[in-house]
Amino acid sequence: MFNFKIEDQDINKSPGFGRSSLRLMKNCGVPPVVIRNDEWTWEDLCHYLYEEKAFDNIVISPGPGSPTCANNIGICLRLLHECEDIPILGVCLGHQALGYVHGAKVVHANEPVHGRLSEIEHNGCSLFNGIPSGRNSGFKVVRYHSLVIDPESLPKELIPISWTCSTDTQSFLEISNASSISDAHGIVSSDSMSEVQKSLRVWPLNSHQNMQNGKVLMAVMHSVRPHYGVQFHPESIGTCYGREIFKNFREITEDHWLNYGPLVTCKENVDYSGNQIRLRKPVSQLNHGTFPSRSIGHNGVGKKGVGLFDLVNLSYPSNGVKFLKLAWKKYDHLASEVGGARNIFYQLFGHHKAENTFWLDSSSIEKGRARFSFMGGKGGSLWKQMVFQLSDESGHPFEGGGYLSIEDAQGSATKTFLNDGFFDYLNKELSSFQYKREDYDELPFDFHGGYVGYFGYELKIECGAPYNQHKSRTPDACFFFADNLLVIDHSSDDVYLLSIHEECNTSTSWLDDAELKLMELRTSVPEKLIEESSLNVSFTPCKVEFVAEKSMEEYMSDVEKCKQYIKDGESYELCLTTQIRKKIEETDALRLYLRLRERNPAPYAAWLNFSKEDICICCSSPERFLQLNRDGVLEAKPIKGTTKRGVTTEEDELLKMQLQYSEKNQAENLMIVDLLRNDLGRVCEPGSVHVPLLMDIESYATVHTMVSTVRGKKQPNVSAIDCIKAAFPGGSMTGAPKLRSMEILDSLENCPRGIYSGCIGYISYNQTFDLNIVIRTVVLHQGEASIGAGGAIIALSDPSDEYEEMVLKTHAPSRVVMEFS
Repeated sequence: MFNFKIEDQDINKSPGFGRSSLRLMKNCGVPPVVIRNDEWTWEDLCHYLYEEKAFDNIVISPGPGSPTCANNIGICLRLLHECEDIPILGVCLGHQALGYVHGAKVVHANEPVHGRLSEIEHNGCSLFNGIPSGRNSGFKVVRYHSLVIDPESLPKELIPISWTCSTDTQSFLEISNASSISDAHGIVSSDSMSEVQKSLRVWPLNSHQNMQNGKVLMAVMHSVRPHYGVQFHPESIGTCYGREIFKNFREITEDHWLNYGPLVTCKENVDYSGNQIRLRKPVSQLNHGTFPSRSIGHNGVGKKGVGLFDLVNLSYPSNGVKFLKLAWKKYDHLASEVGGARNIFYQLFGHHKAENTFWLDSSSIEKGRARFSFMGGKGGSLWKQMVFQLSDESGHPFEGGGYLSIEDAQGSATKTFLNDGFFDYLNKELSSFQYKREDYDELPFDFHGGYVGYFGYELKIECGAPYNQHKSRTPDACFFFADNLLVIDHSSDDVYLLSIHEECNTSTSWLDDAELKLMELRTSVPEKLIEESSLNVSFTPCKVEFVAEKSMEEYMSDVEKCKQYIKDGESYELCLTTQIRKKIEETDALRLYLRLRERNPAPYAAWLNFSKEDICICCSSPERFLQLNRDGVLEAKPIKGTTKRGVTTEEDELLKMQLQYSEKNQAENLMIVDLLRNDLGRVCEPGSVHVPLLMDIESYATVHTMVSTVRGKKQPNVSAIDCIKAAFPGGSMTGAPKLRSMEILDSLENCPRGIYSGCIGYISYNQTFDLNIVIRTVVLHQGEASIGAGGAIIALSDPSDEYEEMVLKTHAPSRVVMEFS
């Protein structure tokens, strides 16, 4: 069965988080073709459905807004009205569109329900064949909606086939001990709860919907056409029997074509091999003429103007191929002998204000959260610094490109305009490197030299966002190409020195010099960098406090505006942020960072000093954005849900449990997990995306956080940069659906996020990478210290609680700044 899915700008290959979309499918085991709901003309669509007969059925995916708005639903209403012989499944907004096109009213629900679960009952029709029904049956679904079809307005041709069992909704962990939660990508289950956990459970909220008998309509079918709609999300990680629903729709499609015509067969002009379909016959030879262009997904993976079925082309032109060689040395159990990571960095790279240095610092290694630290400075012949600034005027549609400044190790500088942007430039750079895997096969880590730096939040404009409301005060990206680096394995205490060079250059002078410095440290007493007593500076009234971009009243007002957008169906979750700023005199930025890492150790901490740009970044992030290892496994670890630590052990445990079983925090986390599964699903092999850890609690010096882990196997024809673009910015900093949520946030926030909310880390020359989410971070730039903070706003949010959470997240970094300025 070949399938076709229409989507708008916000959706990926699974029928998940975006505006309404079309997913075109064919019943022979190949992935669906996904297009935005405004991407094809009606003539295009009819050509491929009826002339080419390339597809068997269609899924209309979820998305923000209402089916009554043409911009939200696009071509889908006409499709539902006129394609009466094509099997169609509408999900969420697609379900509402099915009702609306036949005359039903789409109205506000009495209460928005996002990321929360309901038990449902059904009438046993084909769509729910083999699925249990009713209370305590094990059939629970995840809901993301604030609009509903009014059942009183249903026309006679639409038959209600499913309802919620009651007005109650439930949180995920509250019920997950009763049944396994399965989805199309994996299975998540939890152990039985302890008595203390049961006592802390957050009981269901009553949502007295204005529906029949207090129950909410969850699914409809057309009485004659093979058209179905479900209000819930069968693709969610939290929905039971989601796989079975799609399997049943497949069987409905097969039965339909058995009765009314044959299933689509492989067309002679269409190549269905591989992960994507492409035309065998040249576009010019098709009866329809020009084939509509398509870019893959909402974040710009793929190339604009590429035909719908063209495979991603990774053979980029390059100014010249570089053959890189890696030389390295290992020193067993050396780190502690020379004073640890802190002393090594200070002694080898900390002189001259640590200019042009980096330190990807695993300062928190408890419970295996992180293992390696990478550090280095201005290096050898391949070293360079890259600074990129977008060219767009804020508030206007983005026309593309930006200015790239490069300075090499000899101080020679160039400035170039990049028409296709910074991500495209990095993609071409990485594709120009050739190397031998045996150079690094014996190393236990995946960074062997390459790019170290940050992507700023406003680079979202290169990943599908139509415009930036604000222009960043700092460069949109800064990176070093690090050809020399030192690595510490915190598990074994080993130290590694690495140096990459072009094949024609066999010099190992940096390795020899760095080895000599390490041996000198080994024979001397490690210098104590800072006396602890000197850091215990008390706060004094004369110090200038931080100034917030928004007052408490303004921030709480923005929370209410977010809730209204959610009520109107424009978003499920909005990650609202703001910044605090403080003018500072010249300060010892490195010592400030050293103090921050002591106060708030984190697994994805980082120090970056771009001295020419007057930028120092002191980051204590606990969150991984995305990692790609040498085996092609992608991993994201989104954080959603934060609370303070307790004063006593008992209070601390209570706060931790309250976080674990908070319906609001579970809903926040579940929505972002579904979003990340969506993002990874666009670049991973079908069926490989799974969630090994869902809603785990991690504890840090000042906060407890709720963390999930999402993994998948990268498709072989997808590059490292494609993977980053597919998920950037991190969903935990945007909300869902991502593109519409970013548009709303741009309109509410009154300043650029800049480095905050972007990511810091490395991209190795062999296309592995590890990037964090920039939170809990101090950015020092042009005499000012700035700290960003925020939180996820959902329908259950309380404005005062959200403001307190935002302030809590600034405590650790702001206190350190106050001590040093």
